[in-house]
Amino acid sequence: MKKIILVAAVALMSFAAKAQDVKFAYVDFNEIIMLMPEMDEARAVIEENSMTNEQILMDMYKEYETKMQEYQQKSATWTQAVREVKEREIMQIQQNLEENQRLLQQDIQQLQQRLQAPIIEKATKTIEDLAKAKGIAAVYEKSSFLYVDPAQLIDLTPEARVALNIPEGRTLETLQAELAAKAQAAQAAQAQ
Repeated sequence: MKKIILVAAVALMSFAAKAQDVKFAYVDFNEIIMLMPEMDEARAVIEENSMTNEQILMDMYKEYETKMQEYQQKSATWTQAVREVKEREIMQIQQNLEENQRLLQQDIQQLQQRLQAPIIEKATKTIEDLAKAKGIAAVYEKSSFLYVDPAQLIDLTPEARVALNIPEGRTLETLQAELAAKAQAAQAAQAQ
């Protein structure tokens, strides 16, 4: 009986000692993804496609407005049959506009998912490799914690940033400033 208790106590102590050696880490995955150079390229492709789609919709809307103006100006002089044909034509243009808007939005969402998938995969693989190299048992997303004690967990974000070639001074704030400046420049160019 004493042997069984002794073996159980030794096993429990070795398990407790082993549990203390387990390392856990966290990473700001959103920050890493948003700041990766590949994401800049993806954003540029998405923006270009969005602008093309916007132009398509604007052209369709102009056609709709032109038909509406013609209808409003001339409908009093048309016969009932011509008015009905023009009304159906305007309704068809409006339906096409709404359908194309929906399809173009879906297209942009699919493009975004397709472009981001390899970026997310690369970041995930990099974090996994860093964790394995450091003997870390689990890596958590920083935003899922209410509280993080830096003395208890390892922050892999800085090492992941280096491994993924994210410039040292680049932050989410500087990215937002870059994007805002681009948007202002685009608006200024459109206004001219």
